[in-house]
Parts: sequence; C-alpha cells; structure tokens
Amino acid sequence: MCPKNDTDRQASLFAPAAAAAAATAATGSPEPRAPRRSVTAYTDGSCDTASGHGGWAYMLVEGGAERTEAGYAPDTTNNRMELTAAVRALAALEQASDVTIVTDSEYLKKAFTDGWLKNWLRNGWRTAARQPVKNRDLWEELLELEKRHVVRWSWTKGHAGHAENEAVDALALAARRSRGRR
Repeated sequence: MCPKNDTDRQASLFAPAAAAAAATAATGSPEPRAPRRSVTAYTDGSCDTASGHGGWAYMLVEGGAERTEAGYAPDTTNNRMELTAAVRALAALEQASDVTIVTDSEYLKKAFTDGWLKNWLRNGWRTAARQPVKNRDLWEELLELEKRHVVRWSWTKGHAGHAENEAVDALALAARRSRGRR
C-alpha cells in the first residue's frame, strides 16, 4: 500500500505550525503532543462535463486497514470533485493524524505546495488575474481541516497503473454514473 508512483511529496505551506506557536506563546512552553495516527488518503474526483454529473471518492489506509467512501454531486466540475474528495477524506478522520494525501490533481496539490493559496489569501481570494478564486468554500474547508491534521501532499499520475489511485478513480466514476444510487 505504498504510494510507489508518487513523483512529488511535499508538506503543505499551511501546516499547523501557527497553532503550535500560539500555544507556546501563551504558556511559555510547547504543548505536548500525543502520538498521531499515520494515514494515507488516496483521493479522486470525476465529472462528465456535458451533463455536470460528478463523483468523488477516497480510500483511507492505516496499517493494513482501509476504508473507502464515494459520493455524487449534480451540476459540478472535476476540480470541485477533486477538492470534495480531499475534504471528505480529512473530515472522516476523527482524531488528529499525520496524513499523506495522494492525488492525481496537480491543481489541488500545487495550491498547497506551490504557494497558490497563500497568494489567493493575500489577494483577498483573487487569482493573479484578479478573478475570484473558484471553489473558495472548499478551499476554506481544507484550510480548516489542515489545522487539525499534519498534511503532506503527494501527486501521482492518473490512469498510470497506481493501484489505489485506480481504485478511487473507479469508485468516483461509479458514484457519478449511478448518481449516488447504490
């Protein structure tokens, strides 16, 4: 269950360091941390651009155990489904965890690792072209969830034989095609 096709593995620029720094400033000493779970989350989104039907899926892997979930959304985009999969995966973790999110979405990964989110925040949720950032609600959810977890972002090429990526791709596609009906 290792992310063998991952070509890039980076920590987010929004790691919960600010919360730790605030605790240290308030008490004068760092807050002791309980050991965190180590989880890998494989995420994917799917969208039929003609109809707007979309699906998202994730697989959480911890030790030898895995858990999957998938869902459907109407009138959506592929980027929105990619973001939704990551939001749902992080939200499913009930306790603070060290999480590696493996995604085939460079858009999702690079927003965290290449400074896009920092720039959007600095520009009042506007892009470099001064347009409103799309899917702001989901970006804000991801930022909130990152405060609870230590998240590392890893990219893998989609449809390239990565077993877990192929599995979540199939789940997202099935959710999209079934329109959420099982």
